[in-house]
Amino acid sequence: MLLETYHLEIFNSKCNPGAMAVHCFAHLDQDVSEAIPYLNAVLGGFNFTKEPLSVTFRPQGKLITVHGNKIAINALKDESEARKIVEWLKREINEAWENRDKIEPSYESLPRPQVMQILRLLPKTNCRECGEPTCMVFAVSVTEGMTGVEDCPPLSSENRKRLGEYLSPFKLEL
Repeated sequence: MLLETYHLEIFNSKCNPGAMAVHCFAHLDQDVSEAIPYLNAVLGGFNFTKEPLSVTFRPQGKLITVHGNKIAINALKDESEARKIVEWLKREINEAWENRDKIEPSYESLPRPQVMQILRLLPKTNCRECGEPTCMVFAVSVTEGMTGVEDCPPLSSENRKRLGEYLSPFKLEL
């Protein structure tokens, strides 16, 4: 097992102290740098950087960045959610490391969903039922992982299916 222990630091945003969300650093007691390219290959990182070595994921509107000695997560409800996500990542890191002989490491970021591809499938009524002012803003929100196909009520079942198929390679489930 590569990653065994860590300790959490939960904090509020310094630039927006009134925000309801909290942020988290999981300070890792073991260096996981060597596992990062394998983790990227398995989970498909939104952004991979070689210097300093890190991989960022963007599931469900959160930014999760894994560094060699730290995991950073934003937009959390509470400490319980932070622990759940860090424990999930711990399992993923260890599993990727244990199976590294069967995994081709990846040093590249995954392609990102394109706003115009998403917009083409939306009803383009700017109805605001999704909570966004326009379908364009909704499409941008989808590319950032903040919303999904289920968040557009007037989307036809055919386009909902097509959009789901288009987005499936970009999704990361916690």
